[in-house]
Amino acid sequence: MVASTSPFIPHPGPAERPARMGLRALALLLAAGLLHMQASPPARSFQLDYEEDCFRKDGAPFRYISGSIHYARVPRPAWRDRLLKMYMSGLSALQVYIPWNYHEPLPGVYDFAGDRDVEAFLDLTAELGLLVILRPGPYICAEWEMGGLPAWLLWKPDIVLRSSDPAYLAAVDSWLHVLLPKIKPRLYQNGGNIISVQVENEYGSYYACDYGYLRHLLGSFRALLGTEVLLFTTDGTRAQELRCGTLQGLYATVDFGPGSNVTEAFGAQRQVEPKGPLVNSEYYTGWLDYWGEAHASTSSARVARGLEDMLQLGASVNMYMFHGGTNFAYWSGADFKDQYKPVTTSYDYDAPLSEAGDPTEKLFAIRTIISKFQPLPVGPMPPATPKYAYGRVALQKSQFPLTFEAIKQAHGFVVYRTRLPRDVLDPATLGAPPHSVCDRGYVMLRQEYQGTLERDGQTTLRVTGRAGDTLDVLLENMGRISFGANISDFKGLLGNLSLDSSPLSNWLIYPLAIDTAIQQGWPHAALPKSSRGSRAGPAFYTGTFETPGIAWDTFVKFPGWSKGQLWINGFNLGRYWPHRGPQQTLFVPGSVLHVDRPNNITVLELEGAPPAPLLLFLDRPLFNRTLIGSTMATE
Repeated sequence: MVASTSPFIPHPGPAERPARMGLRALALLLAAGLLHMQASPPARSFQLDYEEDCFRKDGAPFRYISGSIHYARVPRPAWRDRLLKMYMSGLSALQVYIPWNYHEPLPGVYDFAGDRDVEAFLDLTAELGLLVILRPGPYICAEWEMGGLPAWLLWKPDIVLRSSDPAYLAAVDSWLHVLLPKIKPRLYQNGGNIISVQVENEYGSYYACDYGYLRHLLGSFRALLGTEVLLFTTDGTRAQELRCGTLQGLYATVDFGPGSNVTEAFGAQRQVEPKGPLVNSEYYTGWLDYWGEAHASTSSARVARGLEDMLQLGASVNMYMFHGGTNFAYWSGADFKDQYKPVTTSYDYDAPLSEAGDPTEKLFAIRTIISKFQPLPVGPMPPATPKYAYGRVALQKSQFPLTFEAIKQAHGFVVYRTRLPRDVLDPATLGAPPHSVCDRGYVMLRQEYQGTLERDGQTTLRVTGRAGDTLDVLLENMGRISFGANISDFKGLLGNLSLDSSPLSNWLIYPLAIDTAIQQGWPHAALPKSSRGSRAGPAFYTGTFETPGIAWDTFVKFPGWSKGQLWINGFNLGRYWPHRGPQQTLFVPGSVLHVDRPNNITVLELEGAPPAPLLLFLDRPLFNRTLIGSTMATE
């Protein structure tokens, strides 16, 4: 046992010290074969060694080289392929978040089935020989909707998230009592492969700086996971972040990318952890994309060079991301940096494994660096998954109006409806208070599209009409803020619309259960509308296509479309917005396609479809075009 003041390494007490034994008694035991000279193998353990500044796994010095993957961003049929590629890259571990809102959609309603079966994912990591660094939150950031916190927390409007607010802590404790008992048997010391567990996430970047909250979480994690598990925090390298994000009893690690000075960055960790292993819990292999900005990229050489610098120091490193995946459905989050910045559907991240799970030049550069420090697994890297360009598919407009009120739900889209209180013969200004449209409002008068109101963008339109005319505003949630000073990001109309400064009233509100309806076959059962008439404004479009007997991954392009949502066979593939960019295609996993029957396509176009609405299926992605001024530029 290494001498240490670590709370994670027990010191032998009197009962654990070996009793002295006479030589004669020892000889008799040896002769009888009752005592073996070889020590019995130590109990499974993963601990901190403050003397040698390293981890110890089963008593031996240990350093991990890890990569991040998010099971919630990868369809379950692809889990094994992605994990095997990570293993064959030379990684000894992986790091994974658990998004609370992915598993508890409503208070006390839990979903761990199918793509959400986190236990099956963890069991697969163990089967493939990978250790796990678990990050169960409750807040995770991850550019995920509301940083993984459930939106229903905001049903209490004055709740203070990520704090000692009793209402917040009650919800957190209820969740942890469901989640952590699933984790405990999979801890390394209990025979599993989870070597460490992160508490919260980059808490030093949050304004609250509530040590009572961190102490509460520490107590909950210890009570539910036991005293032996290694608990840690992750924060940026600024002094303020490390001051508010760390707590005694939680080992403090840092995160930084290839642009940082490695010595200075680890020097920041040493300010709060003078002894113990050096750990970069998020070494950035790339970066995320925002709608309307250029596609992010980081050179392979730069990433490899920074990795080698850290490994030469003996540091443990987790690469964020190793495989990014996709923000399917409505799961992409948003940042707030002077303005609201929603994240794209693709979470490719310019990572070593592409969005579709393909090995990149960056992966092989990283693998070469790893081979300098530890042996690589024997065998070939699994190849890229096959892709197929299924070609053009024509769509038709559905006869159902968008405001089909028989279906109701609280996620995705909501319609606000009222009537004009008076005749408006001369154009009047329909306006919203600043920051009150969260996040985009598609305005229709008499079922005719008038234009779009946008958070941090256009907030007025000019309209005319008659008293009693129906005014509809379709509100779209583009993703709740996942990182920033305030993640209490309420959605909908947060302030009243006005007509020439006179507030409108008598609003009816219809949540639309679009996903549920589409999964049940709607609107494919409906007769298509004639293609005559306006294609402006929100409408559904449907079509079908058949595969040539193969269900391979593909990418769908939206020539001439504006902005909307795509479903194939009821699976919500996420948001498209080619006009804003940079992402031009959506990734379609082959696992959602049928080979024995037609594939149903449903598009909800929000602003306006092209005259001949069609989709184009390609065998490669396009996500590097972005709007600059009034022109489209390609990097």
